[in-house]
Amino acid sequence: MMKCIAALLLASGANAFCPATQSSSSSALQAAAKPIGDLPPVGFFGEAVWNKLTGEWGSEDTGKFLRAAELKHGRSAMLATTGFLFHEFGWTLNNISPHEYLSVSQGIKIAALAAMAPLDSRNIVPAEGLAQMFTAIAVVELYELTHKGGKYQGFDNGGVAPGLQPGGLTGDLGWNPLNFDVTEEIQLKELQNGRAAMIAISAWVFHDAIPGSVPIPLPWK
Repeated sequence: MMKCIAALLLASGANAFCPATQSSSSSALQAAAKPIGDLPPVGFFGEAVWNKLTGEWGSEDTGKFLRAAELKHGRSAMLATTGFLFHEFGWTLNNISPHEYLSVSQGIKIAALAAMAPLDSRNIVPAEGLAQMFTAIAVVELYELTHKGGKYQGFDNGGVAPGLQPGGLTGDLGWNPLNFDVTEEIQLKELQNGRAAMIAISAWVFHDAIPGSVPIPLPWK
């Protein structure tokens, strides 16, 4: 979760695909172009840090990595908030599908997890279930490392995967089954929803883990 906050602070105003206008820098080296995502009244929050990270301390490729990191954390947070809400409102598999058991071999019922808080329920997920989640995440990560624009690139450049090369990670998985135009407006909406989700899931987790830490009533409490 700290990575989410760091990416949000350091790369606020970032997106994984296209920069907007060139930003001025007071450093000796030119900073990377300012990415889209700055909205009034805050504007480009953290611009001085961005200029140092992508100019004095790094390069334009550093900016691409930061933009991709923010976008990836935002997507993960959106999935997390969706799962958290499904759990809290009781929309678990035992209630919306014929499935009753999380693990038949170990006798773990989905209803048992649904009766717990999300943070507590993860503790009784068997190792096999955690391995399945890890594998699913690893598949997406490996795909991003080895593909560019949705096409497999291999390891032709000195045996280094495209995603491990400077500027190789952009957050663009090349997955667009509906074939809609990826406009700057759509990119900004995804980015803003991701930022909101990172804040929301952080607050919800703290609310459950530390009673009284979030003095805001939640609809499921």
